[in-house]
Amino acid sequence: MKEKLLPIVGFSCGDPNGIGIEIILKSLHDKRILEFFVPVIFANYQLLSEQAAFFNMNLKFNKIKYGLPPKKGQINVVNAWDNEFLTEFGKPTKASGEIAFKSLELVTKSILENNVEVMVTAPINKQNIQNEKFNFPGHTDYLSEKFNGESLMFMISERLKIGLLTDHVSINEIVSEIDNKKIKEKISVMEKSLEMDFGIIKPKIAVLSINPHVGDGGVIGDEDEEILIPALIEISKSGSLVSGPFSSDSFFGSRLYKNYDSVLAIYHDQGLIPFKTLAFGEGVNYTAGLNKVRTSPDHGTAFDIAGKNVADPTSFKKAIFSAIDIYKKRISYKKRIETPFLETRKKGENK
Repeated sequence: MKEKLLPIVGFSCGDPNGIGIEIILKSLHDKRILEFFVPVIFANYQLLSEQAAFFNMNLKFNKIKYGLPPKKGQINVVNAWDNEFLTEFGKPTKASGEIAFKSLELVTKSILENNVEVMVTAPINKQNIQNEKFNFPGHTDYLSEKFNGESLMFMISERLKIGLLTDHVSINEIVSEIDNKKIKEKISVMEKSLEMDFGIIKPKIAVLSINPHVGDGGVIGDEDEEILIPALIEISKSGSLVSGPFSSDSFFGSRLYKNYDSVLAIYHDQGLIPFKTLAFGEGVNYTAGLNKVRTSPDHGTAFDIAGKNVADPTSFKKAIFSAIDIYKKRISYKKRIETPFLETRKKGENK
Protein backbone atom coordinates (compact mmCIF):
# COMPACT_ATOMS: atom_id res chain seq x y z
CA MET A 1 0.00 0.00 0.00
CA LYS A 2 1.30 3.45 -0.95
CA GLU A 3 2.23 5.58 2.06
CA LYS A 4 -0.09 8.52 2.61
CA LEU A 5 1.61 11.85 1.90
CA LEU A 6 1.03 14.33 4.69
CA PRO A 7 1.14 18.11 4.13
CA ILE A 8 4.26 19.81 5.47
CA VAL A 9 3.39 22.77 7.71
CA GLY A 10 5.99 25.46 8.37
CA PHE A 11 5.79 27.47 11.61
CA SER A 12 7.31 30.83 12.50
CA CYS A 13 7.86 31.21 16.24
CA GLY A 14 6.65 34.80 16.58
CA ASP A 15 8.07 36.95 19.37
CA PRO A 16 9.81 34.49 21.74
CA ASN A 17 9.05 36.71 24.73
CA GLY A 18 5.33 36.32 24.04
CA ILE A 19 3.15 33.21 23.93
CA GLY A 20 4.08 32.12 20.40
CA ILE A 21 6.38 29.21 21.22
CA GLU A 22 4.13 28.13 24.10
CA ILE A 23 1.08 27.72 21.86
CA ILE A 24 3.12 25.96 19.17
CA LEU A 25 4.46 23.45 21.67
CA LYS A 26 1.07 22.94 23.30
CA SER A 27 -0.47 22.34 19.87
CA LEU A 28 2.12 19.65 19.10
CA HIS A 29 2.21 18.12 22.58
CA ASP A 30 -0.37 15.43 21.76
CA LYS A 31 1.52 13.10 19.40
CA ARG A 32 -1.72 12.07 17.67
CA ILE A 33 -1.74 15.44 15.88
CA LEU A 34 1.36 14.34 13.95
CA GLU A 35 -0.81 11.80 12.11
CA PHE A 36 -2.34 14.69 10.11
CA PHE A 37 0.70 16.72 9.02
CA VAL A 38 4.48 17.06 9.24
CA PRO A 39 5.54 20.08 11.32
CA VAL A 40 8.68 22.15 10.71
CA ILE A 41 9.40 24.93 13.21
CA PHE A 42 11.74 27.64 11.96
CA ALA A 43 13.26 28.80 15.23
CA ASN A 44 16.14 27.44 17.30
CA TYR A 45 16.61 23.95 18.72
CA GLN A 46 18.05 25.18 22.02
CA LEU A 47 15.33 27.80 22.59
CA LEU A 48 12.53 25.33 21.85
CA SER A 49 14.07 22.78 24.22
CA GLU A 50 14.39 25.41 26.95
CA GLN A 51 10.78 26.58 26.63
CA ALA A 52 9.51 22.98 26.45
CA ALA A 53 11.29 22.28 29.76
CA PHE A 54 10.03 25.56 31.25
CA PHE A 55 6.41 24.64 30.43
CA ASN A 56 6.99 21.09 31.67
CA MET A 57 6.38 19.45 28.29
CA ASN A 58 8.28 16.29 27.44
CA LEU A 59 8.91 16.93 23.76
CA LYS A 60 11.62 15.64 21.45
CA PHE A 61 12.77 17.65 18.46
CA ASN A 62 14.35 16.51 15.22
CA LYS A 63 16.96 19.05 14.13
CA ILE A 64 17.31 19.28 10.33
CA LYS A 65 19.20 21.51 7.94
CA TYR A 66 17.30 23.99 5.81
CA GLY A 67 15.97 22.44 2.60
CA LEU A 68 16.25 18.81 3.74
CA PRO A 69 13.08 16.68 3.95
CA PRO A 70 11.47 16.66 7.41
CA LYS A 71 10.69 13.36 9.14
CA LYS A 72 7.12 12.18 9.46
CA GLY A 73 5.88 11.67 13.03
CA GLN A 74 8.45 14.06 14.50
CA ILE A 75 8.65 17.72 15.43
CA ASN A 76 11.22 19.00 12.98
CA VAL A 77 13.27 22.11 13.74
CA VAL A 78 15.28 24.28 11.36
CA ASN A 79 17.60 26.74 13.11
CA ALA A 80 16.72 30.24 11.91
CA TRP A 81 19.55 31.61 14.05
CA ASP A 82 22.45 30.05 15.94
CA ASN A 83 23.29 32.46 18.75
CA GLU A 84 21.86 31.92 22.23
CA PHE A 85 18.73 33.89 23.11
CA LEU A 86 17.81 34.77 26.69
CA THR A 87 14.04 34.68 27.08
CA GLU A 88 12.44 37.58 28.97
CA PHE A 89 8.77 36.70 29.09
CA GLY A 90 6.45 39.67 28.78
CA LYS A 91 9.04 42.07 27.39
CA PRO A 92 9.09 43.10 23.71
CA THR A 93 12.82 43.65 23.26
CA LYS A 94 14.95 44.52 20.25
CA ALA A 95 16.48 41.04 20.39
CA SER A 96 13.09 39.28 20.46
CA GLY A 97 11.97 41.36 17.47
CA GLU A 98 15.09 40.32 15.54
CA ILE A 99 14.42 36.67 16.36
CA ALA A 100 10.78 36.94 15.27
CA PHE A 101 11.83 38.37 11.91
CA LYS A 102 14.53 35.74 11.28
CA SER A 103 11.96 33.01 11.87
CA LEU A 104 9.36 34.65 9.61
CA GLU A 105 11.90 35.36 6.89
CA LEU A 106 13.08 31.75 6.74
CA VAL A 107 9.64 30.12 6.74
CA THR A 108 8.61 32.56 3.99
CA LYS A 109 11.65 31.54 1.95
CA SER A 110 10.84 27.88 2.59
CA ILE A 111 7.26 28.10 1.28
CA LEU A 112 8.44 30.07 -1.76
CA GLU A 113 10.91 27.28 -2.51
CA ASN A 114 8.17 24.65 -1.95
CA ASN A 115 9.92 23.04 1.02
CA VAL A 116 6.69 23.43 3.01
CA GLU A 117 3.12 23.43 1.68
CA VAL A 118 1.55 25.96 4.06
CA MET A 119 2.75 28.35 6.74
CA VAL A 120 1.28 29.17 10.14
CA THR A 121 2.67 32.24 11.87
CA ALA A 122 2.81 32.83 15.61
CA PRO A 123 2.10 36.41 16.79
CA ILE A 124 4.66 39.19 16.36
CA ASN A 125 5.02 42.57 18.00
CA LYS A 126 4.53 45.11 15.21
CA GLN A 127 6.90 47.62 16.80
CA ASN A 128 10.02 45.69 17.75
CA ILE A 129 10.09 43.62 14.53
CA GLN A 130 10.62 46.69 12.36
CA ASN A 131 13.90 46.72 10.41
CA GLU A 132 15.28 47.41 6.94
CA LYS A 133 13.62 44.28 5.54
CA PHE A 134 10.39 44.54 7.54
CA ASN A 135 8.88 47.99 7.25
CA PHE A 136 5.24 46.91 7.36
CA PRO A 137 2.28 47.26 9.75
CA GLY A 138 1.89 43.46 9.94
CA HIS A 139 2.21 39.99 8.43
CA THR A 140 -0.35 40.62 5.69
CA ASP A 141 1.53 43.50 4.07
CA TYR A 142 4.88 41.72 4.34
CA LEU A 143 3.56 38.55 2.70
CA SER A 144 1.73 40.54 0.01
CA GLU A 145 5.12 41.76 -1.17
CA LYS A 146 6.65 38.28 -1.11
CA PHE A 147 3.83 36.28 -2.70
CA ASN A 148 1.76 36.71 -5.86
CA GLY A 149 -1.81 37.98 -5.79
CA GLU A 150 -3.98 40.63 -4.15
CA SER A 151 -4.15 40.04 -0.39
CA LEU A 152 -7.20 40.18 1.85
CA MET A 153 -7.06 39.98 5.64
CA PHE A 154 -9.78 37.39 6.21
CA MET A 155 -10.90 36.43 9.73
CA ILE A 156 -12.54 33.02 9.54
CA SER A 157 -14.42 30.70 11.87
CA GLU A 158 -17.19 28.12 11.64
CA ARG A 159 -19.89 30.71 12.26
CA LEU A 160 -18.47 33.88 10.73
CA LYS A 161 -16.08 35.09 8.02
CA ILE A 162 -15.10 38.77 7.91
CA GLY A 163 -12.69 40.34 5.42
CA LEU A 164 -11.24 43.85 5.65
CA LEU A 165 -11.33 46.50 2.93
CA THR A 166 -8.56 48.34 4.81
CA ASP A 167 -6.67 46.63 7.60
CA HIS A 168 -3.85 48.20 9.64
CA VAL A 169 -4.66 51.79 8.68
CA SER A 170 -4.98 54.77 11.02
CA ILE A 171 -8.61 55.77 11.54
CA ASN A 172 -8.03 59.24 10.07
CA GLU A 173 -6.70 57.75 6.82
CA ILE A 174 -9.46 55.24 6.13
CA VAL A 175 -11.62 57.27 3.74
CA SER A 176 -8.61 58.33 1.67
CA GLU A 177 -7.77 54.64 1.22
CA ILE A 178 -11.18 53.77 -0.27
CA ASP A 179 -12.08 54.04 -3.93
CA ASN A 180 -14.11 52.20 -6.57
CA LYS A 181 -11.16 50.11 -7.73
CA LYS A 182 -10.21 48.92 -4.25
CA ILE A 183 -13.79 47.96 -3.37
CA LYS A 184 -14.08 45.88 -6.55
CA GLU A 185 -10.68 44.23 -6.02
CA LYS A 186 -11.32 43.21 -2.42
CA ILE A 187 -14.79 41.83 -3.15
CA SER A 188 -13.38 39.92 -6.12
CA VAL A 189 -10.64 38.43 -3.91
CA MET A 190 -13.20 37.49 -1.25
CA GLU A 191 -15.54 35.92 -3.79
CA LYS A 192 -12.73 33.87 -5.35
CA SER A 193 -11.43 32.77 -1.95
CA LEU A 194 -14.86 31.63 -0.81
CA GLU A 195 -15.19 29.50 -3.92
CA MET A 196 -11.61 28.21 -4.19
CA ASP A 197 -10.62 27.95 -0.51
CA PHE A 198 -13.94 27.07 1.12
CA GLY A 199 -15.95 25.42 -1.66
CA ILE A 200 -18.79 27.97 -1.55
CA ILE A 201 -20.26 28.37 -5.02
CA LYS A 202 -21.84 31.76 -5.79
CA PRO A 203 -21.28 33.16 -2.29
CA LYS A 204 -23.48 35.80 -0.70
CA ILE A 205 -21.42 38.74 0.55
CA ALA A 206 -22.59 41.54 2.85
CA VAL A 207 -20.76 44.88 2.89
CA LEU A 208 -20.75 47.18 5.91
CA SER A 209 -21.12 50.94 5.61
CA ILE A 210 -18.34 53.51 5.84
CA ASN A 211 -20.32 55.81 8.16
CA PRO A 212 -22.71 55.07 11.05
CA HIS A 213 -26.26 54.38 9.83
CA VAL A 214 -24.96 54.45 6.21
CA GLY A 215 -24.50 58.20 6.64
CA ASP A 216 -28.20 58.88 7.36
CA GLY A 217 -28.73 60.44 3.94
CA GLY A 218 -25.61 62.59 4.19
CA VAL A 219 -26.16 63.87 7.74
CA ILE A 220 -23.26 61.73 9.04
CA GLY A 221 -21.20 61.78 5.85
CA ASP A 222 -21.77 61.20 2.15
CA GLU A 223 -19.01 58.67 1.46
CA ASP A 224 -21.43 55.73 1.34
CA GLU A 225 -23.61 57.37 -1.31
CA GLU A 226 -20.72 58.76 -3.34
CA ILE A 227 -18.15 55.94 -3.13
CA LEU A 228 -19.50 52.68 -1.75
CA ILE A 229 -23.04 52.36 -3.14
CA PRO A 230 -22.08 53.08 -6.80
CA ALA A 231 -19.35 50.42 -6.60
CA LEU A 232 -21.74 47.85 -5.12
CA ILE A 233 -24.30 48.54 -7.85
CA GLU A 234 -21.66 47.91 -10.52
CA ILE A 235 -20.51 44.71 -8.83
CA SER A 236 -24.09 43.43 -8.52
CA LYS A 237 -24.70 44.06 -12.23
CA SER A 238 -21.76 41.77 -13.02
CA GLY A 239 -23.60 38.87 -11.36
CA SER A 240 -22.03 38.84 -7.90
CA LEU A 241 -24.37 38.34 -4.94
CA VAL A 242 -23.33 41.44 -3.00
CA SER A 243 -25.63 43.26 -0.58
CA GLY A 244 -25.30 46.45 1.42
CA PRO A 245 -24.09 48.70 2.73
CA PHE A 246 -25.31 47.73 6.19
CA SER A 247 -24.84 49.69 9.40
CA SER A 248 -22.60 47.40 11.44
CA ASP A 249 -24.33 47.84 14.81
CA SER A 250 -27.74 46.64 13.65
CA PHE A 251 -26.21 44.13 11.23
CA PHE A 252 -24.53 42.14 13.99
CA GLY A 253 -27.03 42.99 16.72
CA SER A 254 -29.90 41.54 14.67
CA ARG A 255 -27.77 38.52 13.64
CA LEU A 256 -28.31 39.41 10.00
CA TYR A 257 -24.76 38.17 9.36
CA LYS A 258 -26.08 34.61 9.56
CA ASN A 259 -27.78 35.11 6.18
CA TYR A 260 -24.46 35.62 4.39
CA ASP A 261 -21.40 33.54 3.59
CA SER A 262 -19.06 36.39 4.50
CA VAL A 263 -18.89 40.05 5.41
CA LEU A 264 -16.63 42.82 4.10
CA ALA A 265 -15.84 45.36 6.81
CA ILE A 266 -14.50 48.79 5.86
CA TYR A 267 -11.84 49.07 8.55
CA HIS A 268 -10.03 47.00 11.17
CA ASP A 269 -12.08 47.49 14.33
CA GLN A 270 -15.41 47.50 12.51
CA GLY A 271 -14.71 43.90 11.52
CA LEU A 272 -12.54 42.56 14.32
CA ILE A 273 -14.59 43.73 17.28
CA PRO A 274 -17.68 41.72 16.26
CA PHE A 275 -15.52 38.83 15.05
CA LYS A 276 -13.62 38.51 18.30
CA THR A 277 -16.81 38.98 20.30
CA LEU A 278 -18.54 36.15 18.46
CA ALA A 279 -15.62 33.83 17.68
CA PHE A 280 -12.62 34.69 19.87
CA GLY A 281 -10.41 31.71 20.64
CA GLU A 282 -11.79 29.67 17.76
CA GLY A 283 -11.08 32.12 14.95
CA VAL A 284 -8.24 32.22 12.44
CA ASN A 285 -6.52 35.07 10.64
CA TYR A 286 -6.14 33.97 7.01
CA THR A 287 -4.31 35.92 4.31
CA ALA A 288 -6.57 35.24 1.34
CA GLY A 289 -5.90 36.08 -2.30
CA LEU A 290 -2.25 35.04 -2.45
CA ASN A 291 -0.71 32.05 -4.24
CA LYS A 292 0.54 30.62 -0.92
CA VAL A 293 -1.51 29.66 2.14
CA ARG A 294 -0.78 31.42 5.41
CA THR A 295 -2.83 31.45 8.60
CA SER A 296 -2.31 32.60 12.18
CA PRO A 297 -4.29 32.59 15.44
CA ASP A 298 -6.84 35.34 16.10
CA HIS A 299 -4.82 36.88 18.95
CA GLY A 300 -1.54 38.68 19.54
CA THR A 301 1.64 38.12 21.54
CA ALA A 302 -0.22 38.34 24.88
CA PHE A 303 2.83 39.60 26.78
CA ASP A 304 0.65 39.96 29.90
CA ILE A 305 0.32 36.18 30.26
CA ALA A 306 3.60 35.10 28.65
CA GLY A 307 5.52 32.58 30.74
CA LYS A 308 2.55 31.82 33.01
CA ASN A 309 1.61 28.58 31.23
CA VAL A 310 -2.00 29.67 30.75
CA ALA A 311 -2.03 30.46 27.01
CA ASP A 312 -4.80 28.61 25.15
CA PRO A 313 -3.57 26.92 21.93
CA THR A 314 -7.08 26.40 20.49
CA SER A 315 -6.90 29.20 17.93
CA PHE A 316 -3.41 28.11 16.85
CA LYS A 317 -4.63 24.54 16.30
CA LYS A 318 -7.54 25.93 14.30
CA ALA A 319 -5.03 27.92 12.23
CA ILE A 320 -3.06 24.74 11.46
CA PHE A 321 -6.04 22.71 10.32
CA SER A 322 -7.59 25.65 8.46
CA ALA A 323 -4.36 26.05 6.48
CA ILE A 324 -4.30 22.34 5.63
CA ASP A 325 -7.98 22.32 4.67
CA ILE A 326 -7.59 25.39 2.43
CA TYR A 327 -4.52 23.85 0.80
CA LYS A 328 -6.45 20.66 0.00
CA LYS A 329 -9.47 22.58 -1.26
CA ARG A 330 -7.22 24.55 -3.61
CA ILE A 331 -5.89 21.30 -5.05
CA SER A 332 -9.45 20.02 -5.57
CA TYR A 333 -10.50 23.34 -7.11
CA LYS A 334 -7.59 23.26 -9.54
CA LYS A 335 -8.46 19.72 -10.62
CA ARG A 336 -12.10 20.68 -11.03
CA ILE A 337 -11.46 23.65 -13.31
CA GLU A 338 -8.87 21.74 -15.35
CA THR A 339 -11.02 18.65 -16.06
CA PRO A 340 -14.44 19.91 -17.32
CA PHE A 341 -13.25 20.05 -20.95
CA LEU A 342 -11.86 16.52 -20.80
CA GLU A 343 -15.03 15.18 -19.16
CA THR A 344 -17.24 16.89 -21.76
CA ARG A 345 -15.09 15.47 -24.56
CA LYS A 346 -15.32 11.94 -23.18
CA LYS A 347 -19.10 12.19 -22.91
CA GLY A 348 -19.27 13.34 -26.53
CA GLU A 349 -17.10 10.44 -27.67
CA ASN A 350 -19.42 7.94 -25.99
CA LYS A 351 -22.43 9.09 -27.98
